[in-house]
Amino acid sequence: MKTKTCKYAARLTLIWSIVIVGCKPLPIKDLSDRLSPSNIRTWTPELAVLPSAEFEANQIHIKNIRNINYLNDDNFVVKYYDRSIQLDEIKSVDFVVTPFNNAPAIAHTMLSFGLTDGTYLGLSVEIRNELGEDYSPLLGISNQFEICYVIADEKDLIRVRTHHRDSDVYVYPSVANAEQSQKLFADVLQRVNELNVRPEFYNTIRNNCTTNLVDHVNKLRPDRVPFNWRVLLPGFSAEYAYKIGLLDNRVPFEDLKNIAHVNDLVQRHYDDPAFSQKIRNRRTGIERLAKRQQMRQSTLSAAGSRYIEENFTTPRIWR
Repeated sequence: MKTKTCKYAARLTLIWSIVIVGCKPLPIKDLSDRLSPSNIRTWTPELAVLPSAEFEANQIHIKNIRNINYLNDDNFVVKYYDRSIQLDEIKSVDFVVTPFNNAPAIAHTMLSFGLTDGTYLGLSVEIRNELGEDYSPLLGISNQFEICYVIADEKDLIRVRTHHRDSDVYVYPSVANAEQSQKLFADVLQRVNELNVRPEFYNTIRNNCTTNLVDHVNKLRPDRVPFNWRVLLPGFSAEYAYKIGLLDNRVPFEDLKNIAHVNDLVQRHYDDPAFSQKIRNRRTGIERLAKRQQMRQSTLSAAGSRYIEENFTTPRIWR
């Protein structure tokens, strides 16, 4: 069954790749470049510097957190900063989904970790473009790109997609508690360090943004995310995460999706110092909808009980 599903997903991915690429000629790197992944190439400026982390008991020193100021998608000022945090400052993790504009079955997925001081650190698993390279899902199955982990300010990762790429961005609250979020964050940083030492090729099907996130979750809790075609076509990944209980499912998925859509809030609070808090303003609606849903279910349950009692309960016969 797994093999059949994988073949089906691979076939769909190929179809979407053709839709995206069309008949445009695709640049192929020198064969020697495709035999072994490397961290030494002529990278595009926004991916030239890799993050790293040093662990010291409960303290983590994170180097090269990216914080780009975008003028537009092609013009930007790249900045980095270092930050030391206590692991127990991590209190939550959100699942971020950005569907491709011309192929919504494909999407880029990210994580955003909330800290106790109200700031957020984002994780984006990406291809590491060389100068002159453009992403193509079709080339992504042929050792054309290396993979990298970007640790960045949440504003860096979200604003470029909503404001300069005109893409929809959905920020879903996960159900992970503080301890689970901390373990996930630490595991992510361990992989950040591994990729600094042992680079890997990106693969559209086996080693992409979503499969890496799934691997992190399953490493901490085996089989928490069962294999599913919606992992390979991550435009459907949020609905799948909802179905298996990784996202708040007290409300219908469509309601959660509407609450998670942040484009208008990003536009409104683009330069707000409290950006991350403001783009989550609608989350109070989850509690309201959940209470309304609970009341509705309680009412239906009570009505059903009364109906059964009035119509199907055998009355006592006194003798």
